[in-house]
Amino acid sequence: MIKSILRSGAVLAALGAAIAIPAHADSVASSASSAGSASSGSISDSIGGSSNSSNRDRRVTAGDYRVIDIAQAPAKGETTRLTLRPVAGTAAQDFTLDVPDRALAARSMGSGAIVHVNERVYGYEFAYADTKQPFYLALQDDWYRELGSRKVAI
Repeated sequence: MIKSILRSGAVLAALGAAIAIPAHADSVASSASSAGSASSGSISDSIGGSSNSSNRDRRVTAGDYRVIDIAQAPAKGETTRLTLRPVAGTAAQDFTLDVPDRALAARSMGSGAIVHVNERVYGYEFAYADTKQPFYLALQDDWYRELGSRKVAI
């Protein structure tokens, strides 16, 4: 219970500080905070294997990925599906990323764009490669569950 409260507090503090704190590399709090009004979701709801991939283990490796396809996510309203392919020289696999449209509202994402992925303690941070500005956080499922709203009886 205490571990859960501390974890929730750390993620909420990082996300909540976004308004006041700019992003700094290698800092979990500032990287999460820089996503600011971006968006977040669980890894299991956001990341999938590419239709061209024989391995659907949802593993993502930090690095740069090229957007090779953009489409409406099937059966998910107001959600865009990006198909990402690792930039040459990496051992990573293609994968899909389902992102709420609101996360991409500030800047359009076109085919050929480069997305930078950082692996974080709480999951993955997806950013525009040229500015390193995060636009989406895919949180480990247990971290994401801790952020859910709950009724509190007083």
